[in-house]
Amino acid sequence: MEEEETIAVPVNDEDDPSSTLLDLTSYQLHDLDSVELPPSLTELDLTANRLSTLDPRIGNLSHLQKLSLRQNLISDAAVLPLSSWNALSSLEELVLRDNQFKNIPDVSVFKKLLVFDVAFNEISSLHGLSRVSDTLKELYVSKNEVAMIEEIEHFHQLQLLELGSNKLRVMENLQSLENLQELWLGRNRIKVVNLCGLKCIKKISLQSNRLTSMMGFDGCVTLEELYLSHNGIAKMEGLSSLVNLRVLDVSSNKITLVDDIVNLTKLEDLWLNDNQIASLEGIAEAVTGSKEKLTTIYLENNPCAKTPNYTGILRKIFPNIQQIDSDIFS
Repeated sequence: MEEEETIAVPVNDEDDPSSTLLDLTSYQLHDLDSVELPPSLTELDLTANRLSTLDPRIGNLSHLQKLSLRQNLISDAAVLPLSSWNALSSLEELVLRDNQFKNIPDVSVFKKLLVFDVAFNEISSLHGLSRVSDTLKELYVSKNEVAMIEEIEHFHQLQLLELGSNKLRVMENLQSLENLQELWLGRNRIKVVNLCGLKCIKKISLQSNRLTSMMGFDGCVTLEELYLSHNGIAKMEGLSSLVNLRVLDVSSNKITLVDDIVNLTKLEDLWLNDNQIASLEGIAEAVTGSKEKLTTIYLENNPCAKTPNYTGILRKIFPNIQQIDSDIFS
């Protein structure tokens, strides 16, 4: 019988027996039977294959720090062996994005985990996160069916939380995430902003929710980027204390007046397109603090964008503007 051919290992340096990276992205592998797994591996990337089971040899790679199984066919049952892979105690990054999970897998064995990604699955609950190491810095659970924020209270080191495209209605249980810098909650069903007292946050996205007010960001003085497009917000308010804000996106709402941003002296990008702003009158006064700093403004698809010499007026107000809507100036 003809011997099965072993796949050539595409490592950093083929002559170096201690090579540590194995990238098998898009090899369309159904299993790893034909693949040699050097014990020295620190990174194993199996993205975009056809794997439906976990090769037990991975569990013996004691130097492994990064493992990606993104975009495969792995189910809850197939991932069970992970919980006994004690040799992988140094694993820092585990990517299980875009598979067939309905539950958060048991990854409690990885005591040094920094990045955990289970986005683009069919997970309906965050139950199981309580077993994930409190060393975690980045958690990705977007594009699932999660209805409640829970079991995250122990993530005191978490810096990034991505829960976009789920079924969340309430912002809750965030108060212990004192080091959180990025919170991504776009495409949910949230009606009210509640940051639960978060103070270190730099980026927040609540795009495509059900907000009717932008109140709730008071005291968030570290905030640099705020994305609130595609909601039902009618009034710009609660922004005056956000003195470090660089990017503000309130496009596709019901805003009629540019307001409450006069104190925002660091504002560089202002997205106001697709609202109901009737006139350019008062805009110069409204943005006094950031007149010199502003480089990008979007106002298209507002009644005011039909003003004669619309672009010329805005260029006069903002001497350092580089982009108005889709028009870029050198």
